[in-house]
Amino acid sequence: MDEFLQQLINGLTIGGFYAVVALGYTMVYGVLRLINFAHGDMFMWGTLAGWGLMTTVLASLTDMDIVAILIASVLVMAFIGVMGMTVERIAYRPLRSAGRLSPIISALGAAFALQAVARNVSEARWRTYPQGLLKEMPDLQVTENVSLSGLQVIMLLICAAVMIGLYLFVQRTRIGTAMRAVSLDHNVSRLMGINVDGIISLVFFIGPALGGLAGVLIGIYYGSFNFTLGWVFGLKAFIAAILGGIGNIPGAVLGGFILGITETMVVAYGPDIGLPDASAWKDAIAYILLVAILIARPTGILGETVAEKV
Repeated sequence: MDEFLQQLINGLTIGGFYAVVALGYTMVYGVLRLINFAHGDMFMWGTLAGWGLMTTVLASLTDMDIVAILIASVLVMAFIGVMGMTVERIAYRPLRSAGRLSPIISALGAAFALQAVARNVSEARWRTYPQGLLKEMPDLQVTENVSLSGLQVIMLLICAAVMIGLYLFVQRTRIGTAMRAVSLDHNVSRLMGINVDGIISLVFFIGPALGGLAGVLIGIYYGSFNFTLGWVFGLKAFIAAILGGIGNIPGAVLGGFILGITETMVVAYGPDIGLPDASAWKDAIAYILLVAILIARPTGILGETVAEKV
């Protein structure tokens, strides 16, 4: 039982990262019915920008772990948020009234462009975050043999705060109400006096900013990364959003945790069910879950079926 609880904690930590990135996908889709395929690479740019700050401007603060991480996170969120707004303005807005295929092609083009620039900036090498960040924090003992590292505690608290904060923002504020109105009907929202373009720009700021925050957290948690991180991790987060019901904020959170826990359990207990190299199956799990949910419930676990008039 102790081993199971420890793996569950590990899965919740990874699932929290998936959930935060998945929120970016689900916010954009909820407002525009558009899959922002560049989101994963914006997340990767968050990791890259965080590494750049932590190894240069903030290098003198690495002994003050929390301060350095907070400053890096805020700056990266602002940078990636502006990047998201820029991509929306250049790659998506001109094609908003075009057919469904054009924005998808444009999104993929933006993703490849961001990845190519990141490859040149990082010199296509693995980059390493400063070692020892948050390592001196005491562990949180759950049982005699089960514990959360100080790093895991911080990561889970940040992820939980982001998820709860975003949900309350969307549900309890006037701007959040405007977002929900725009997600239902752009034209009616305009007639009600809502600045639809402004709301869409804000969504493209918040979603990528969350991805940027997750990028910094991932860099600190794993310690190293390269320019392909956005494609691999971003695709899994996209699957998490679909799993929970894309366009649904609680669904994105649920999908992230399900994916993180499932991956962790397969790696931990795979040998017991006949998978000698279970870690090699970790990536395949996400795609197996994707196929299964699309067959069983195409709208996702918490997604709602919407009838469209044709």
